[in-house]
Order: sequence, then structure tokens, then C-alpha cells
Amino acid sequence: MTESTHPTVQSARWLAHGVGSQHDLPISPFYAYAGAFAALFVSFLALGLLWSTSRLRGDRAGLPLPAPLQRLADARATRVALRGLGLAAALFVVLHLLFGPDDTGRNPAPGAVYVLFWVGLVPASLLLGPVWRLLNPLRAVHALACRALGRAPAAGRRPLPARLGLWPAAIGLLAFTWLELAAPEPASTTTLLTFLAAYTAVQLAAAARHGDRWFARGDAFEAYSTLLARLSPLGRRRDGRLVLRNPLHGLDATEPVPGLVATVCVMLGSTAYDGFSDSPSWINALQTSSLGRTATATLGLLGAVALVAGLYCLCAGATRAISGQLPHPLTSFAHSLVPIALGYLAAHYFTLLVTEGPRTVIVASGTDNPLAPQPPLGPGGLATLQVVAIVTGHVLGVIAAHDRSVRLFPPARAVAGQLPLLALMITYTLGGLGLLIA
Repeated sequence: MTESTHPTVQSARWLAHGVGSQHDLPISPFYAYAGAFAALFVSFLALGLLWSTSRLRGDRAGLPLPAPLQRLADARATRVALRGLGLAAALFVVLHLLFGPDDTGRNPAPGAVYVLFWVGLVPASLLLGPVWRLLNPLRAVHALACRALGRAPAAGRRPLPARLGLWPAAIGLLAFTWLELAAPEPASTTTLLTFLAAYTAVQLAAAARHGDRWFARGDAFEAYSTLLARLSPLGRRRDGRLVLRNPLHGLDATEPVPGLVATVCVMLGSTAYDGFSDSPSWINALQTSSLGRTATATLGLLGAVALVAGLYCLCAGATRAISGQLPHPLTSFAHSLVPIALGYLAAHYFTLLVTEGPRTVIVASGTDNPLAPQPPLGPGGLATLQVVAIVTGHVLGVIAAHDRSVRLFPPARAVAGQLPLLALMITYTLGGLGLLIA
């Protein structure tokens, strides 16, 4: 979440955390907290007065793009080219993990996984839509295996149980964030190879059982990209047309499936832990804990996710008590957490992407231990960007929750039913800002 001097390239720490330390940002806590509270409270009041009926139309909204662009996007050649690109990138990483040096200064594979892929997937999905579905090398391998066996990729031995929802994706995201934030040597070529091999084996086995529909729900990275793409200006209407849209319409189309809350809470909680793990008090706890660094970090990560989830469940229970008629409060408002998660991700990883991303590309071109480029923003500009990203994400969450409230609740309870959600948004905002400036 932060700026300042980057750790040495030989250290794997930059792969597991943000850049620098959050404690040197030139920002006043009073103005940050007051501005965030004012933005949320004023937004809530304005929505209550001016937004009395639901305006978001989900996957029915959007301005159709020109037919030639639609044909290009849907062309088989385009899909094959993108799938081949994803497969080539995966092979590049695997070959460097197998035969490259176990040194982040000379091997681009760890940076490709943790920076270009994991962090770069956020802006790519936000700008272009669910791009990982098109690039996913696991889909390519599964399709090639099915072709060799003479079966359709969609065919599976058993249907995918609806009750699973996004739970497999939530577990996969938690496993990857554990690797990134708590594993003993996250940038080790052996560690990465072991994780990628195990993850690939599980995914392909599940796809063989359930068909390629598994990837949309079971592949953590495809589900992650798809959730973030809900806020992309590019999307598809219900009739399949490629459209330009208000991102809030796309957010409203988020399917309230089982595991959605867990997936978003992993996104929020892991990012919050990443920020907190850079604090001197937590670093000291890791170094002195009798449990050891890995066990302590694992408990910290799980605790952060559990805290985020617990607060949301309390909010959902209060919302149901006030409204008196909401059958599924957990999933009804889970979509409003997606822009909050996006705001945290943007605030936390911006500097990492724009400094270590180019450095990784330079290493891949054959230059050993290049210096990372200077961040495009100074400390003041970065602090402003981070605060704006967090507050904007929460304001968008308030708007999404308000529109859902006026759709689900009778007018007399629409505003009152949102008060627990507003309290949750304020709590999350203050917590996010606290990780920046505490």
C-alpha cells in the first residue's frame, strides 16, 4: 500500500508484500478520516433524498459496440490466439522455474507470477473485462486433452453442483494469498513449482469431472478476474451483445451464488493483512513468536479474513432484523463489497506494478539485477491516490447497496435498512485508511 525505497531485489519480500512502509506517507490522519467520513455520509444522505427507485439494470444495460468489433471479439481466430498467448506465457514461466536460477534478481518467473500476473490482472480486468477467461492456460490444456480424447470440453462425468458456487474459488484464492504472504519462501522456484503443479492437477481433475464450466467457478484466478470485471466499462448484455456500460450496471449483474461472500472477504482480508504485515509491531511479532514466522503469519492472514467476514455477517444480520423480510442478506449485498476490494487493491499494489512490473520485463529480456524505475508519483501524490482509491471504492459500494435496498425493501424501510451497511462501509474505510497512515 505504500511508497518509499524498495527492498533489495535479492529479497523475496517485495513479492509477498507491498512496496516500502506505510508509516512515512505525508498525509494528515485527521483530514483523511474526516474527508472519508464526509464523503460516505454525504453520499448516503444524497442517495436517500434523490435515489428513491432502483436505477441499475444489471445485464440488460449498455450501449452496443459496432458490429465489426463484436465479430472480431467473438471470432474463433481471436479466441484461439488469446488462448495460445496465455499458454505461451505459462510455458515461459514454467521453463524459467525449472531451469532458471533461484534468484529473483536473475529469474523473471517470480515477478511474472506475483507482479505481472497477480497484480496486473486487476487493471487488465477492470479495463478489458474478464480477460483471464480468454487467456487461461488451464482451459487451453483441458481443451487440447479433450480433443485428443475425442470428447467435448463442456462434457463432464458429473454436473457441477450448484451449492458449490464460488467456494472452490474462495479456497483457491486463500491458498494463493497464503503462498504470497505466509509461506516460508514465496519466491523460491521450488515453492512456486510445487504450488503451480498442485493447483494445475486439482483444476484439470475437476474439469475432467465437471467439464470446462468448472473454471468459471473453481479456478480462483478466473473467478477473481470475473468479479473485478464487473466494474469494467466493457461488458455483455443478457443477449450476448458487447456493450459500453456504466460499471455500476455490471456490478449489479453479479450473480449472488454461494461462496461469493467468502471470495470477496478473502480479497479484502488478504489485502488488509498485507498492509498490516508491514507494521513494526507485526514484524516484531513474527520475529519473536514461539509459533514461528509461518504459523504466526498464517494465523494473522486467517484472522484478517475472518474479521472482514465477521463484520459483514453482523451487518447482514442487522439488515435482516431491520428489514424483517430479507431471506438471503449475505448474498443480496455481497456485490457491494467488490468495489471496496478493488479500491484496496489499487491503493495497495499501484507502486508495486509500475516499478517491479517493468523490472520483471527487463529481467525477462536478459538483463540481470536491473534497478526498478522510480515511481511516477511522489509520496504526496501516492498518498492522495491511495486515499482516493479507498474512499471511491466505498462510495461505489454505498451506491450499489442503496440501489439494491430500494429494490428489495418497501420505501418506509429502504433507508433504515441501509444503516448497518453504512456502518460497515465506514468501519472498512477507517480500517483501510488506518493501514495507510497509522
